[in-house]
Amino acid sequence: MEWQQLEYFQRVAQLQHVTKAAQSLFISQPALSRSIARLEKELGVPLFERQGRTVQLNRYGKLFLEKVNLAIQVIEEGKQELQSEMSPNRGNITLSFLPTLGTEFVPELIERYRATYPDVTFQLFQNTAHDLIEQLKAGDIDVCLTTIMEPDPEIHWVELFSEELLVIVPQNHPLANRQEIRLKDIANEPFVGFKKGAGLRSITDRLCQLSGFTPQLTFEGQEVGTVAGLVGVGLGVSLVPKRSRMDAYQVSCLPVRDVDCRRTIGIVWRKKSFTPKVVEQFRDFIVELYRRA
Repeated sequence: MEWQQLEYFQRVAQLQHVTKAAQSLFISQPALSRSIARLEKELGVPLFERQGRTVQLNRYGKLFLEKVNLAIQVIEEGKQELQSEMSPNRGNITLSFLPTLGTEFVPELIERYRATYPDVTFQLFQNTAHDLIEQLKAGDIDVCLTTIMEPDPEIHWVELFSEELLVIVPQNHPLANRQEIRLKDIANEPFVGFKKGAGLRSITDRLCQLSGFTPQLTFEGQEVGTVAGLVGVGLGVSLVPKRSRMDAYQVSCLPVRDVDCRRTIGIVWRKKSFTPKVVEQFRDFIVELYRRA
């Protein structure tokens, strides 16, 4: 069964006249008649009662027409959605990002973008660095925001910015009043860290190893707010990205002087895949925004 056969059937059913239907479709009457005959043969039932050039749907034809109308309507809606996706100023973008970027960075980024492109919508996902890349490769998302990664022939990574990581301790901690500390000063402290697979977990483990110790984990979280809240009530210390809203937690933020404690965030997309215009524009907007910063 071909799509064209369904369109031909629908037109004949609407006009109830083979010759008029053929003229409206810009095909010959014999070609239209052969198409309807092949359709009926495939379905195994007649669809029309014929009276010369005039035809009327029988009960099988009426039943089939309901489904054909529905199918054509769905296809037309799909075509309109695809056309909308192809517009750079409309459509939907699937964006995945590290949980630690969800508090400030991603909401501010989307707000800034939609101030210029208000008709663009977003479908958002949070995940670990490893799972973000798996989602991207599977085609489940358009772009993702994650930490620096090993080279991969399937994807393209562009650096956006680098941010400082600070040690946070409870406000009543002996180290709380320091201006700066060495990372090894917290070697023997209980540590509130991030779950395995999280970008910050691998960065934290690497930095602590450089300082000659392994963190003594008391809790593993996914979000900076959760980790900071637990540090604030005295469950340990941690190493987190510098945040403007850290005042909401009862912690002291301490720069590290002996190790370069930073992480790099970038945008990632697949190299060899079809990319809607709306996604290309969003991707270019982000890259250009941080190139100017």
